[in-house]
Amino acid sequence: MTARLDPFVPAASPQAVPTPELTAPSPDAAARREARRLAHEALLVRAKAIDEAGGADEWVQAQLVSKGLAVEDLDFSSASEKDKKAWKEKKKAEATERRALKRQAHEAWKATHVGHLGAGVHWAEDRPADAFDVPHREERARANGLTELDSAEALAKALGLSVSKLRWFAFHREVDTATHYVSWTIPKRDGGKRTITSPKPELKEAQRWVLSNVVERLPVHGAAHGFVAGRSILTNALAHQGADVVVKVDLKDFFPSVTWRRVKGLLRKGGLPEGTATLLSLLSTEAPREAVQFRGKLLHVAKGPRALPQGAPTSPGITNALCLKLDKRLSALAKRLGFTYTRYADDLTFSWTKAKQPKARRTQRPPVAVLLSRVQEVVEAEGFRVHPDKTRVARKGTRQRVTGLVVNAAGKDAPAARVPRDVVRQLRAAIHNRKKGKPGREGESLEQLKGMAAFIHMTDPAKGRAFLAQLTELESTTSAAPQAE
Repeated sequence: MTARLDPFVPAASPQAVPTPELTAPSPDAAARREARRLAHEALLVRAKAIDEAGGADEWVQAQLVSKGLAVEDLDFSSASEKDKKAWKEKKKAEATERRALKRQAHEAWKATHVGHLGAGVHWAEDRPADAFDVPHREERARANGLTELDSAEALAKALGLSVSKLRWFAFHREVDTATHYVSWTIPKRDGGKRTITSPKPELKEAQRWVLSNVVERLPVHGAAHGFVAGRSILTNALAHQGADVVVKVDLKDFFPSVTWRRVKGLLRKGGLPEGTATLLSLLSTEAPREAVQFRGKLLHVAKGPRALPQGAPTSPGITNALCLKLDKRLSALAKRLGFTYTRYADDLTFSWTKAKQPKARRTQRPPVAVLLSRVQEVVEAEGFRVHPDKTRVARKGTRQRVTGLVVNAAGKDAPAARVPRDVVRQLRAAIHNRKKGKPGREGESLEQLKGMAAFIHMTDPAKGRAFLAQLTELESTTSAAPQAE
């Protein structure tokens, strides 16, 4: 009697493993890249020949004729058995070659077309305009200074990639055997860990092109100070100098909240066609992944939706453009309540100064409770969330910090926004200890101290230059000591 076969075979559960480190390329990596390049060029030549022939079927037929494998019809009523047998053999050879040529034609088509971008992603070649395109799309794109990229081939050429490489970068899989990103964690101020997800070199280069040629050309509100040319944490802090009340609100999961579909909608609103917007949104996003060992294979499993990675060059610029409406609404709200509003990435800052209020309002207390309630409504309506544990209200007489700088009213010679005193004291003590020959604190280096001095120089150039001169002197003394020995 035959034993019953179980349709389900239990397997060991997947095991999470640390993200593998990057390894050096093998010596024959360059040779393999060159071989792939030559193979791709051959596919492009074949694709051009297919277009010139009028299509895949016409190209296949022309190839069969040129190889002498095209078989003409045979009149079976008058043909001998020998002729019939010979004709059938030729027909079999023709069919075999036709299948091979069709496979070659399909490979050439894949080299010049996207075709498919993964489960859950809609893609159609040469899709016409639809209801989701903005009116006068081409005019909107020209107004934003965007290049007309009306096909995957045009986008790939602009990025310096092949269409197949572009598809590889944009393709979405819930479970993948490889990843285009490298992830690591850094400590947060509150003791937690922040995951940084940085693209590998070739994808990073493509994202930089997207940043400078698409993202940075989209309109951004004047209240945005983060990752905007000519603005910094200093300009953000100076907007709130000498205020009576400073209110700080943090957005929770800022980058993970911006999914690839939101990015696609932003790009379409900016004037890009749907296909180009789809490719660029996928190119700029990635799902958070966990490395899992399963049945001897290393798999990268998605833990959430595809969204902006914190560490990609395009992410800050995309959020600035996406927050245009949020910034407009919060600016209007702040103005109505007598506050000044700025945003640096996910940090929202509001300040209220009594001297700036109309005379009728100067006797009133700042409406902080009303502000916080309305801010939460606006933030949630725009697709974000307020971090409940990071809202801070700093009144006059307590330390008011905005993007790391103190903005309390200061004396005549003090900068309006300045580095906290404890940072200055820490740097001064570190330099003093090194001058006395004492070792620095664990993990402390001269480069870190130079960074602190440059930070101080940004707000107080005279004090910063003095610290940098002392560190330069220390560096020359340290480098000269081994030579003397």
